[in-house]
Amino acid sequence: MKKILITLLILLFGVCAFAATPKTKVSKFRNPFGKKDYRSKEIQYVYKVQKEDLQYKRDKRVLGREISPYMTEEEYQKRSEYKEPSTFEVQTPKIERPSDFKYVPQPLFKVVKYNDPPGGVELKLGRKLYFARQVNGLGVTSPDYTKMVYPAIYYYNDSGSVGADLFVIPLDQNENNMNKILKANVSHRWENPILSTDKAIDNYAAFRTLTPVDFSADGTKLLAKEKIGSGEDGIWETRIYIYDFTSKKSYDLSAVRDAIKYYWKEYANLNLIEKRWDIRPLGFDAGYPDRVVVQAYAYTGEKPVFLGTWSVDCYGEQTKLITFNKDFVPKISMNGFKLQKDGAQEYQVVIKEEKFLEKQDKVIEKQKKAANRAELKKINEDYKYELKDLTADYKDKYRDNKALQKFAGSTEGTELEEMYHNYQVEQTQKDIKKLEKKIEKTQKSIDKREQKIQKYEDKTQGIIDLMLEDEKNSDDGIESQIEFPQD
Repeated sequence: MKKILITLLILLFGVCAFAATPKTKVSKFRNPFGKKDYRSKEIQYVYKVQKEDLQYKRDKRVLGREISPYMTEEEYQKRSEYKEPSTFEVQTPKIERPSDFKYVPQPLFKVVKYNDPPGGVELKLGRKLYFARQVNGLGVTSPDYTKMVYPAIYYYNDSGSVGADLFVIPLDQNENNMNKILKANVSHRWENPILSTDKAIDNYAAFRTLTPVDFSADGTKLLAKEKIGSGEDGIWETRIYIYDFTSKKSYDLSAVRDAIKYYWKEYANLNLIEKRWDIRPLGFDAGYPDRVVVQAYAYTGEKPVFLGTWSVDCYGEQTKLITFNKDFVPKISMNGFKLQKDGAQEYQVVIKEEKFLEKQDKVIEKQKKAANRAELKKINEDYKYELKDLTADYKDKYRDNKALQKFAGSTEGTELEEMYHNYQVEQTQKDIKKLEKKIEKTQKSIDKREQKIQKYEDKTQGIIDLMLEDEKNSDDGIESQIEFPQD
């Protein structure tokens, strides 16, 4: 027991003796948060946060080069701003080549008359309309190739009915005639249609469609027909309209229908209201450009009954009977144009074009990669420059705070402020001298590089002078030997 007590006393004495040393006394009063004071920790924390912000901005720029989900709502709204459709750039359409096909025939086109034969233009509604709910019909180009008119057909599923609008697309005048038509795009169309059908859906399966028939010879007027009927009962009637591009007005030419009904009722006692009959607009009269020619037929049996060839002026004010001879062929002007497929390119031509496009795609891909690398390099350089600036600022703040803590340990009050001010003045002077040395070093590097460039320029000029002198001596019949300067 005594041995245990003696051992404990010895240990206690040793611990007390160690605690009495100066180093141990200082360690008792050490800051529990570490050697650094709270201001240093704050400077370090702010630097860390700002550094992370820089990294976030750098990553955001890298990811933001293309449209990606890594964007804020504000950035998304900015990218989603409305753009004027007239500013869209339209390329000449080409058939895309599937990856599993080596050869895909490229179609050839030619520009042909639109209303040929006269009155033969009809709108074909396929099954696509019932799935897509909207299709665009074939367009007609004006004689001067300044505009194209096309019908937009709508299908209303609730009532099974069909409506239509006629739109105008201005054509690009910087292209040839074929490319003007190929590049016609609905994004460039006029905002409002020039003609529209009734959009009522109260009659089940009713359809009302608009079809351009032809332009006038001067291109200022458009003849269009509206077919009204039922998907279950067939066509009821055809109405014709004229749209004047000069006055921006449309004219209903229903007077010709009224004149036909009146004539057959008055002179043949035939009430066409009780019969199924219709008109077929042929186009503008070649001899009278301001008149439209139509033919009328009654569908009373297996064979249609010819009701005569008639004409009406462009404003629907005067209707004339031309003839009842069904074999008579009126002279109709064909003024509008359209594109028509004209075969396909030869196999060898397409193969050569494909090889050329493959080479071009490789060049474009290399250019994209080079541009991508350059952009990434620029982003990283900006990041390194900002980080370097941020780190230098952090070091200066940390250094100044360290000096302030050192001064605070030896003095306080006004004397501390004066000492810290003097330190800042002295440190600023040191920083200025350091910056001057850096500028001087950079200037020396620039001067050295400029001297090197000037040296090569002088050497090149010397070679050019020697070559000119040699050429002059050769002209004089004297041969000379050029001695190139050696480095």
